[in-house]
Amino acid sequence: MEYKAFTEIDTQSAWYRSMCALHRTIFSSADSDSIDEELSARAKFLILIALDENRVVGYKIGYQDQATRFYSWLGGVGQDHRGQGIASELMRRQHEWCRHQGYAIIRTHTENRWRNMLILNLRHGFDVIGTYTDEHGEPKIMLEKRF
Repeated sequence: MEYKAFTEIDTQSAWYRSMCALHRTIFSSADSDSIDEELSARAKFLILIALDENRVVGYKIGYQDQATRFYSWLGGVGQDHRGQGIASELMRRQHEWCRHQGYAIIRTHTENRWRNMLILNLRHGFDVIGTYTDEHGEPKIMLEKRF
């Protein structure tokens, strides 16, 4: 497995198109155009990808949302590559990068239906800090990790 990090986007690159295809596969109702739109509005972001034979099989995306806080926004691993530690390695690399960038907090939100992600976050030192209901009436779980 090869891992790469990006702090800029080239929407025509093979890795970006492969990541967006994986995103649409994992989150079938998701619009991958929203990735570029969201990150273009952010001063600082990080995209991590896991590659297997030049195909993106996992990704983790986040951005700075406050001076000392990083928001871990999106991520996933393809069905055929789950259970191999890819999500943990992407998270470990994201947290290492955040520490080196001087962030004090990483925040994320998830849903109860994404239990594997909730468990992964808890295993990597996140604490549940609250819940809220989004604009679609869906309950969300807020988690933070402090360095």
